[in-house]
Amino acid sequence: MPLALLALAVGAFGVGTTEFVVMGLLPDIAADYGVSIPTAGLLVTGYALGVVVGAPLLTVLGGRVSRKRMLMLLMGLFVVGNLLSALAPTFGTMLAGRVVASLAHGSFFGIGSVVAAGLVAPDKKAGAIATMFTGLTVANIIGVPLGTFIGQAVGWRTTFAVVAALGVIGLLGIARLVPAMPRPEGARLGRELRAFRNPQVLLAMAMTVLGFGGVFAAITYIAPMMTEVAGYSEGAVTWLLVLFGVGMFLGNLIGGRYADRALMPLLYATLGGLAIVLALFTVLAHDKVLAAVAILLVGALGFATVPPLQKRVLDQAHGAPTLASAVNIGAFNLGNALAAWLGGVVIAAGYGYTAPNWVGAALAAAALGLAFWSAALERRTPAAGIPGAEPVGADAVGAADAEARTPVHH
Repeated sequence: MPLALLALAVGAFGVGTTEFVVMGLLPDIAADYGVSIPTAGLLVTGYALGVVVGAPLLTVLGGRVSRKRMLMLLMGLFVVGNLLSALAPTFGTMLAGRVVASLAHGSFFGIGSVVAAGLVAPDKKAGAIATMFTGLTVANIIGVPLGTFIGQAVGWRTTFAVVAALGVIGLLGIARLVPAMPRPEGARLGRELRAFRNPQVLLAMAMTVLGFGGVFAAITYIAPMMTEVAGYSEGAVTWLLVLFGVGMFLGNLIGGRYADRALMPLLYATLGGLAIVLALFTVLAHDKVLAAVAILLVGALGFATVPPLQKRVLDQAHGAPTLASAVNIGAFNLGNALAAWLGGVVIAAGYGYTAPNWVGAALAAAALGLAFWSAALERRTPAAGIPGAEPVGADAVGAADAEARTPVHH
C-alpha cells in the first residue's frame, strides 16, 4: 500500500476521534450546560446532519481545486470547529462548533476514498479504502477512550482542544505525504450527478443509512446505558469504548479483506448478524460481561459493512465517483442522525436506556432487506442498461480521472 494512505489514515484518526468522543462525555456535557441527556444527544445528531449537508456541498465547491489541496482545506475547517467547541460558552455555541467540524467530515472521507482507490490496482481498492478507514477505527481504540479519560479527569473542553491539535497533525501529514495531484480532467457536476440515476447507487446509500444507523442507535447512549443498566462505573465507560473501537478495527479488517472477493454475501452476513446482536443487546445490557461482548460485536459487525458499501458506491458510480463517494459518507451520518434522534425519542418516552437497541435492530434488518432487493435487481437488470452504471469491479476512479493514472505501488 502506498505511503500516502498513511497520511489519509492520520486525518481519519482525528476526524474519528471528534465524531465518537462526545458519546463518552455526554453526561458531563449535559451536566455542565444544564440540559437533559436526550438534549445533549443533539450534539451527535447535529454533527451527523452537518456531515450530510457538508459532504455534497464542499465536494462540489472544491471541484475546481486539486484533491490534495481540498483535503488540506477540509482539515483546516475541522480544526476551527473543534476549537469553537472547546471554547463554547453556551450549548448552542457548542452545537455550532460540532456542525462546523462536521462539514469537513463527509468530503474528507469521500475524496479520500477516491484518492485511496486510485492509488492501487482494481482488485485492491476495498483494501485501500479500509486502510484509510483504519485511522477511524484506531481512533476508537486510542483517541476516543483517551479523550473520554481526559474529559472526565480535567474537563471535556480540554478534550476538544486536544482533538483540534490532532487536526493540525493530520493537516501536516497530508501536506507532507500525499502526492500533488492535479484536478481530474473532465470532472463536471453534471457528470457526477448522473451517477445518481443508477438505482444501485441509491440502494447502496439507503443500506448505508439504515445499516450503520443501527450501530449509532445503541452506541450514542452507551454511557447512560452502561452506568444505569449494566451497573458499570463512569470510569469504566472509557474501557468499554476501547472495546467498541477494537470491534470496529476488526470489522474494518474483515470488510476490507472480503469485500473484494464476496461483497454481497459479506453484507448479508454482517447486516443480519448486526440485527440479531442489537436485538439481544436489550437483554444482554443487564449483565456486565454480556454487555461488553455485545459492544464488541456491534462494533465489529457494524464497521464490517463500511468498506463493502463504500466500494459498491464507487463501483456503481464508475467514471464519476467523487460526489457519490462523499454523499455516501453523508449517508452514514444521516443514519447516525436518524438513529441518535430515534434513540432519544424512545428514551424520552420512558422506555428506558436499552430501548435504542430495538431501534438499531429494526434499522439493521431493514438494511438487510434492501441488500437482498439490490441483488435481485442486479440479477434482473444488466448493468449496461442502468444509467450511469458500470459492471461491479470496474475501476472506481474512471478513465477520465487523472488520479487513476497514478502509478500503482505494490
